[in-house]
Amino acid sequence: MKPAVVLLVSTAWTLTSAQYYYQGLMDYLENRLLAIEDRMEMWHVQSHRYHTELQDFSKLTAETMDGIRKDHKVIHKDLEGAAARVEHVEREMDYVETQTSPRACVRKADKVLEQGAWSVEERREEEEEEEDWEKVHSVSDCVDIISSIKSVKILKRVGSPKGMWTKDPRSSKVYVFNGTAGDRVYQFTSVLDFSTSPGVSSSRQIRLPSVWSGPGSAVYNGYLYYINHEDDTDMQVVKFDLLGGSVTDITIFPVESHAPVYSLNPETVADLVADDEGLWLLYATSDSEPNINLAKMDSDTLDIEQMWDTSCPRENAEAAFIICGTVYVVYNTRLASRSRVQCVFDVNDVLVSEEAPLLYFPRRYGAHASLKYNPEEKQLYGWDDGYQIIYRLSMKRKLLI
Repeated sequence: MKPAVVLLVSTAWTLTSAQYYYQGLMDYLENRLLAIEDRMEMWHVQSHRYHTELQDFSKLTAETMDGIRKDHKVIHKDLEGAAARVEHVEREMDYVETQTSPRACVRKADKVLEQGAWSVEERREEEEEEEDWEKVHSVSDCVDIISSIKSVKILKRVGSPKGMWTKDPRSSKVYVFNGTAGDRVYQFTSVLDFSTSPGVSSSRQIRLPSVWSGPGSAVYNGYLYYINHEDDTDMQVVKFDLLGGSVTDITIFPVESHAPVYSLNPETVADLVADDEGLWLLYATSDSEPNINLAKMDSDTLDIEQMWDTSCPRENAEAAFIICGTVYVVYNTRLASRSRVQCVFDVNDVLVSEEAPLLYFPRRYGAHASLKYNPEEKQLYGWDDGYQIIYRLSMKRKLLI
């Protein structure tokens, strides 16, 4: 009887212990589930809050973007109006410049001659003085100077922002120098051929034996004249026969350094120019030299015939060209603006900057990388931010001293 009671008591205790254990486990699980539910509820509340804030932010962003779009339209309209006004002002300036007579170098005697008040003796004395002056000083026999820019033609846009294109005065062929250095020149049969071509790849490519440096080459009487210079080497002027395809002459130009001739185009270490009188070279003797220097060269032998200091500053110069022995230096600003001829140098001392016509180029795209004059056509071939432009010039005669 006793063992049965013990067994019953033991069994009851075991059942009671198991009940307490399972009850505790259930309580623990219930508490964990409640905690999870609380966290889920908190996450739901936070998610709802974040969603609401995101909606508010999205709405605010949409309103702000709406306002920006409206402001952009207003600003764009204002800019279009400003551009139209600027273009109108530039057209008026161009018109005024074409209507304004350029200032020419006129001595008192010339003014008297225009008024018809010359005496025979005074005229004879003046003629003798002119003859003596020409015997001593005359370098150029040509007497043309620019009166105005008659018209502008934007031909096309091809190639790099900087480059050069030119025409041989004695033929219809066009030569394109793409970029600021290379060993290839692109030849077209005419301006029309170049204007209708899809690019430079369709042209005849001329491979040079050395690299041309800077957009300062010249084509004259069937020959290409170009600058070749590399680091730690002398600057060379190379004469290349375009028909024969070979170098006919090379000369070393005596400069102390490879200082650029134009500060706004540092790639142009020297600029070869051909005009009615032959071949010229614009250059800088050193970095410390403030002015542009000029040399007259023999186009056959590349010998230097005469040299000048033009007194035209290199600072803010972008390009230059020569007409009848008169150098016209074109200036601009660091932030490209309206190009203008601001300094003129005449090798015969007939025309000076203060008395020369002040010319403005119509505002286009940027700044000229090069300007090449064709004496047969009285036109300038310009390269402006990758655009090829033709400037047709009106000419007048110099009034000789």
